[in-house]
Amino acid sequence: MFDWLGLKRGFPLYISWRLNEDLKEDVALTFEGIAETRKELLMEWAADNWELMKRLGGEVTQVLDKEAEEGKPLEQTAAIGVLLQNAYQRAKDMTELFLIDEAGIVTATTSSDHYGARYGTDSILHPALQYAKNGGKGRYCLFGPYRDPVTLRLGARTSSFHDAVTLLFVAPVKRNGAIAGYVCGRVPNDVIGDLIQRESGHIYPDSGDNYIFMAEPLLCKEIKPGTALSRSRFEDRTFTHGDNLKDGVRTDYGIVTVKEHTELELLFTDPATGELHPGVAGTIRNGSNCFVEFPGYSDYRHIPVIGKGVTFQLPHCPDKWGMMCEGDLEEVYRIRSLRYRQRRLHAVTTVIASILLAALVAALSMNAPMWVLAVAAGGFNLLFGLGVIGFFKRKEDERIVKHMRDVTRFIRLNAEGKGDLTKRLSLGEFDNDEVKDMAKWLNNMMDSLEGIMLQVKTAASDVTASQKAMNESAAATSQSTGQVSSHLSEMIESIRQQLGDIQLAKEAADTMRETLQGLEKKAAEQIVMAQSEVERIGDKMQHISAKVGETNATIRTFMETVQDIQNVLQVIEQISSQTNLLALNASIEAARVGEQGKGFAVVASEIRKLANSTRESTEEVHAITQKIYREAERAFTSMDEGTRVVEEGNQYVAAARATLNDAYTQDARKTEVVEEVVRLLENIAMVSQENRKVSGEVEGRMKELLEETAYVQQTSRDVEWITTLMQQMVGQFKLTETRIR
Repeated sequence: MFDWLGLKRGFPLYISWRLNEDLKEDVALTFEGIAETRKELLMEWAADNWELMKRLGGEVTQVLDKEAEEGKPLEQTAAIGVLLQNAYQRAKDMTELFLIDEAGIVTATTSSDHYGARYGTDSILHPALQYAKNGGKGRYCLFGPYRDPVTLRLGARTSSFHDAVTLLFVAPVKRNGAIAGYVCGRVPNDVIGDLIQRESGHIYPDSGDNYIFMAEPLLCKEIKPGTALSRSRFEDRTFTHGDNLKDGVRTDYGIVTVKEHTELELLFTDPATGELHPGVAGTIRNGSNCFVEFPGYSDYRHIPVIGKGVTFQLPHCPDKWGMMCEGDLEEVYRIRSLRYRQRRLHAVTTVIASILLAALVAALSMNAPMWVLAVAAGGFNLLFGLGVIGFFKRKEDERIVKHMRDVTRFIRLNAEGKGDLTKRLSLGEFDNDEVKDMAKWLNNMMDSLEGIMLQVKTAASDVTASQKAMNESAAATSQSTGQVSSHLSEMIESIRQQLGDIQLAKEAADTMRETLQGLEKKAAEQIVMAQSEVERIGDKMQHISAKVGETNATIRTFMETVQDIQNVLQVIEQISSQTNLLALNASIEAARVGEQGKGFAVVASEIRKLANSTRESTEEVHAITQKIYREAERAFTSMDEGTRVVEEGNQYVAAARATLNDAYTQDARKTEVVEEVVRLLENIAMVSQENRKVSGEVEGRMKELLEETAYVQQTSRDVEWITTLMQQMVGQFKLTETRIR
């Protein structure tokens, strides 16, 4: 029946559970609401920060692309520094914004001490940067929690507590489409503890706790499931039994303690089993877990708790987290209803009255007559009843009326519109009944209202600052618009003058086109005639070329014939030489034989004369043929030169023909150019007519813009007045100025 609690611890809790079992549905709804509200707070907070980081990443990308076009290296520039500082002013929870280049070097930062730091492959940020790089495609990454000494050195900005544990928003930036670096936003991890805790708003102030733990690690694989990711309020010395996690929570199985803060140090296990306690284990297993019945489940202190567990993923966080919203079973069901208390008093007084009346009747019935007994009984009932009424009145005044008046006074002070939102009802003065329960919810409502009013006040201040800037911008815009309007009027007047000039140019172009068309016609006729003459000359040149070729062939044949005659003369000359030699031999033989050979000697002498005469004639003929050959060769050379001259003449004729054709083509092209110019001028004239119309419209629009600017200025003044009124309304409430949320 009492399960793991045992009789001694379980019986009192069972009685409380039975007396308030009808509250089970309300308790479940309470924990469901707390879990859902805290989850939405975390989601909205992360989404707001991502909106800022995405906008900043886009602005840095634009600067880097511009630098790339100008050939500048990736380095800290004034433009990037201004972007980071402006974003830092808006990012209230971030303690640093910095830019890491692709090599892992911090090239721009809002903290000068961090400039130049290097994050290599062995650094704790390497997994986050690789995840954000995504193979060069780029994606956003919420990394952590992780320990970073830089966060500890920078100190807190908005969080109540502070240590080295960090969350990091990483947004990749690109340069000409490629990953060039990462814009990073550093947030102390205690910020999320402040988001989900809201100490003064706890419905169960003694034991209620909201904490985050790792459910499914994907990027931060070194963090085990069930490890605390947020600061626990038990560290703030608010534990029911006086223990806290810094000094150590005592259990029957040992002391549970942490060195600095609970995140990353505490693993939510049941000390009795060494396993994850049922609330965390069930939430990881099922994704959601709500348990509000007796006997609850054992937490890391081995104390019975109940509550709601949920799992979730913050935007762009690869890891899945879990959150528990818990309260001690003893505190949740310790309430004693007014109805129960009144019934108990009535029961006690009824029993006492019955006993006393019975004793009085017994004592008087022995000696006193019946009427005395009746009077005594009636008088006793009257006196006892008056006493009970007085007692009940005093108790009701102390325990109900006074508390209700305190609650009513508290409500009235704030309902009048000039309440003190820093005040809270002291729950220690109330009994554990419905009035205290109402007081707790009032405190929670006031805490939420104060948070809203603080946000409204902050927003009003931001609106006021923005309004002033908008007023200044509107004034500057109005002045610039007036100047633009003046310049535009001058430009429109200049355009109108240009329209007149263009119209004159168009008319002149039309006249020039007509003149050129007449000239083109005459030139075309002359070119046709010239082409006809050139064609005729070309034909004659072809005929001459053919005749010269025939003459060259005849002379070449004549030269070949002369060459043949020379060859024959050479044969005759050889024969003459041989005849002369034979005649000489015959004379020698005739001389040898004496008188008998004289006749033969005469014949040989005549033959020698004939041979000499033949040789001389041959030489003369040979000289003549040589002269004829040389003259023929000169004639051939001259004719060959004439052939070349005729060929050159043909080439010149062809060139003249081509030139005339080109002249005709160029002349046509000139006409086309003139036509193109005229068409262009006509188009310009048409565009100019449109510009004249548009310029009139622009002039009208500028007048409307001036009117709209004046209206914007008036609206800006109206918004400023509304903002001032809103600040005055918020100023009616007293707020905790040091409170962030």
